[in-house]
Amino acid sequence: MLMSQENRQKDTKKIITISAITLFLIILLFYMQGSFVSKVPPGTSPLATEAHPPVSNSAVVSEKLVGDLLAWPGTVKSRTVADIAPRLTARIIEIRVNAGDTVKKGDIIARLDERDLRAQEKAALAALAGANAQAVRAAADEQRISGLYDKEAATREQFDAAVAQAKEARARVKQATSMVNEIKTRLADTLLLAPFDGTVVKRLKQPGDMGLPGVPVATLQNPHGLRLEVEVPAACAGSFDIGMEVTVRIDTLNQTFSAPVDEIIPEMDAQTHSQLIKIALPAIDGLKPGYFGWLKQACDQHAALLIPASAVQHLGQLELVRVLADGRQSMRHVRTGKTFGDQVEVISGLRAGETVMIDSWMAP
Repeated sequence: MLMSQENRQKDTKKIITISAITLFLIILLFYMQGSFVSKVPPGTSPLATEAHPPVSNSAVVSEKLVGDLLAWPGTVKSRTVADIAPRLTARIIEIRVNAGDTVKKGDIIARLDERDLRAQEKAALAALAGANAQAVRAAADEQRISGLYDKEAATREQFDAAVAQAKEARARVKQATSMVNEIKTRLADTLLLAPFDGTVVKRLKQPGDMGLPGVPVATLQNPHGLRLEVEVPAACAGSFDIGMEVTVRIDTLNQTFSAPVDEIIPEMDAQTHSQLIKIALPAIDGLKPGYFGWLKQACDQHAALLIPASAVQHLGQLELVRVLADGRQSMRHVRTGKTFGDQVEVISGLRAGETVMIDSWMAP
């Protein structure tokens, strides 16, 4: 019986102790929230500090028009891109490059089968030789008949026939020469050459595939003169002009810099309701076509309350500032938004014209 009373006394003491600790924590929480001091809306608590703090350590809450900064994704691309495609139909017998290879102007990219053209060239050269031989005989006959005609030893009809045969022979020579030149040009087209120094981006065919006019075998681009190409919504595309400086960020290089707008495609995409903007990028080590980037630009403006970012104290998820009014300081709960340089936008908790302290924080 005695033991039972002692146990009940211990349980009672334990409950009292837990209750006291809980009450203390609740009171402490209310105190931190300023529940035991007179409040200055919104969320204001007076501080026991110096009555007249230095004015140099304060700043006035100002209202200014700021840009609504937006960001649109884009891809780094070369200004100069070429699809290397045949001009004639022939089988591809060799491709000398792969994606990522660097080539010089005039290097062979691929080679087409030229056997049929070689046979045609041989026949055309033979035809040209025959035409030249006939032209020589016709010219000799023309000269001979002309001499006889001058001596009245040949008729007018014989003279005219000789002149006509000579002209026809010369025309056949011209035609045969043109055919030979055409075949030589087509033979030159069996070699697909690099039009400039660059890098192979894609290899689209394999040896043995049929090469068709206009169908690329490989894609080549110049690694210099890069641009960031971005699809900007129609609502904001009108705020861009050729030459204007914009902010660009390349995530892979972790770099942010300014660059000018180089080209604006006038046609609007009917499906996405966007417009293509191209920004000329500076020469940066490591920058390559295909990298991902961002175009950052203010599309619109709104009035914002701004204070120095150093005036805001962060306590957990709470944001606090010290407000100076009538020579006294009070602690104010605020909510901030975007930063603009060394200033931060105050969404709630302050009014334009109020004064906040920006010196080192002192414990209340």
